[in-house]
Amino acid sequence: MTGRRSAGLLLYRRAEDGLEVLLGHMGGPFYARRDAGAWTVPKGEYGPDESAWDAARRGSGVARGRPPPEGGADPLGERGRGGALDDPAGATAADLDPATVVPGTFEMEWPPRSGRRQEFPELDRVEWFGLDRARAVVVPAQAAFVDRLAEHQD
Repeated sequence: MTGRRSAGLLLYRRAEDGLEVLLGHMGGPFYARRDAGAWTVPKGEYGPDESAWDAARRGSGVARGRPPPEGGADPLGERGRGGALDDPAGATAADLDPATVVPGTFEMEWPPRSGRRQEFPELDRVEWFGLDRARAVVVPAQAAFVDRLAEHQD
């Protein structure tokens, strides 16, 4: 296996206005002031010793110490390998309270070429979105997951 791999689980719930999906806003300085294209399906990276399904369930819990959603998932396929991550995804009904999310962190040199390393949250916030709004803000390569979820629910 070459490159990094990740798998995600698109959590959804039924609201008065229709389906809503849970997306996370990517943390760190590159996305701090962005909205469109800065939201992602919560996911987890995995290696050869873990299945994509286990990584998706782990990553979708978003919060450390929080159990992953129970039950199965509707498969949503994979997005293309346009980036460093290959994202097979599934969808499952859940009603996670975004206020309970405690994301992991990552470290990077910031500002660039400063020699200083800083820690940032992987996701700086998590929110529920209606499908139209989700399509407008999610990473473009993941918009197909929202569309496929809508097709499965029709």
